Amino acid sequence: MRLTKYTHSCLRIERDGAVLVVDPGVFSEAAALDGADAVLVTHEHPDHVDVAALTRRLDREPLPVYGPAALGTVLGDAAPALTPVAPGDTFTAAGIPVRAVGGRHAVIHPDIPVVENVGYLFDDTVYHPGDALHVPTDVEVQTLFAPIHAPWSKFSEVVDFIRAVAPRRAYALHDALLNDNGHGVLDRQYTALSRTDYQRLEPGSRIDA
Repeated sequence: MRLTKYTHSCLRIERDGAVLVVDPGVFSEAAALDGADAVLVTHEHPDHVDVAALTRRLDREPLPVYGPAALGTVLGDAAPALTPVAPGDTFTAAGIPVRAVGGRHAVIHPDIPVVENVGYLFDDTVYHPGDALHVPTDVEVQTLFAPIHAPWSKFSEVVDFIRAVAPRRAYALHDALLNDNGHGVLDRQYTALSRTDYQRLEPGSRIDA
């Protein structure tokens, strides 16, 4: 699989000429959706799904959208394209085997409702957890995209999450709210403490998995 990391939480996965895009949100580049054969969304927050951009893409050419059932409430005209998925579901999107895990978004504050959040394992080797620190079982994750910064996150908990997943390598995810100072501090800390090969990829960077 060829992986392209876009801004914030957006990931593009390509294999055998097919393209799957995960979490094309309002902070990510519109080009991430170009040529997509399927879209996966972890949850309904706008930094993970840009409804206007997705609707424009669907208007040009229909394609399947996968995500938690609650996502349908925010998709508007794009809702008919949604195939609901729940933790434990397995399916194939753009030719890539996918397993859904997790189920709930991390708590931001007790006064803010907790929404559905589905993490995705691709070919049981690449893991995109969305906005949660769910550790999948019965799988050896090779490549983890770890949400390193968010209103709901705590540095020590993210470090422990990376250690618990124990991937061969981890890449920064969910970092659009950081400036250069924040990136520098967290990159040093995660590199020192995550117990794996940790890196932050610049938007548009490609890796093989």
